[in-house]
Amino acid sequence: MKHFALLVAVFSITLASSQAYIGANDNKFQVGVNLQNHATGIHASYDFGLGENISVGVSSTYALGVNENIDADFGDRFDVRGRFNANLGNVINVDENFDLYPGLSLGLRNFGGHLGARYFFSSGFGLYTEFGVPLAKYKTGDLTPAQKLNNQFNVNIGASFSL
Repeated sequence: MKHFALLVAVFSITLASSQAYIGANDNKFQVGVNLQNHATGIHASYDFGLGENISVGVSSTYALGVNENIDADFGDRFDVRGRFNANLGNVINVDENFDLYPGLSLGLRNFGGHLGARYFFSSGFGLYTEFGVPLAKYKTGDLTPAQKLNNQFNVNIGASFSL
């Protein structure tokens, strides 16, 4: 009976262990809320691990709750980006379930940067947050409020899933 209890305990711990980023061939999907000036929306991203600390992916945002005084069409509300991340969780070694990932992105409106963090509570589920900022905007000069959507500082908060 003792051996059976030990076997169950070891198996349970193995199933319960999680890791925020495992390296090459790691797959992460994230979905959450996007918060920016004059709008809230939905954000989704997918990252694929290329190496021990490198991942690439795609992200998209759609602004749903836009202030009434802003005349924003679909093109103003929608953004899609290719992204590159440096996954530093195992470098800073806070916890194997924690990943800090600065990165760069190239989207429909700008070239930008982001700083994200995620923490996994199990092998498949965690929470994430990202802070994004444009580094170089494609349109210069005075932008209309609609053109500033997805082209300004923003915060994403939501759920992260290991696939």
